[in-house]
Amino acid sequence: MELFHNWNSGEALSHLMAMVVAYMLALPIGWNREKEERSAGVRTFPLVAMAACGFVLIANGVPGGATPDAQSRILAGLMTGIGFVSGGAILKQGNRAMGTATAASLWATGAIGAAVGYGQLDIAVILSLVVLLTLILLAPLHKAAQTPEG
Repeated sequence: MELFHNWNSGEALSHLMAMVVAYMLALPIGWNREKEERSAGVRTFPLVAMAACGFVLIANGVPGGATPDAQSRILAGLMTGIGFVSGGAILKQGNRAMGTATAASLWATGAIGAAVGYGQLDIAVILSLVVLLTLILLAPLHKAAQTPEG
């Protein structure tokens, strides 16, 4: 079969590992959003990270795809696409917009996946930790700001 003619097991394993790393770095963020009963959660976040990683890996495998111009277009497309998906998490209720933290977290999760795809594991880990810590540590501050003064 022509599809498997160019199969490279080593490269396939490398790609699989990259996508697993992207998935695992996004999973705690998705778990946090799931526990908070947000519109996106434990399924969405890892899928966004893995897909972003996959798009970068695909683009890097295209002959001539590693030029700086091509890479900037790949990132621009990913940022736009993930921004579109993230926008779906934002709901307007009266004068307030709800879901902005989830949307921003989804967007950052796309960056995590892209970083893994580009082999920038340090950036991916830092992003994952900062997003997760922001969601956890700043939640009480957010709730305090939402509480009406009595």
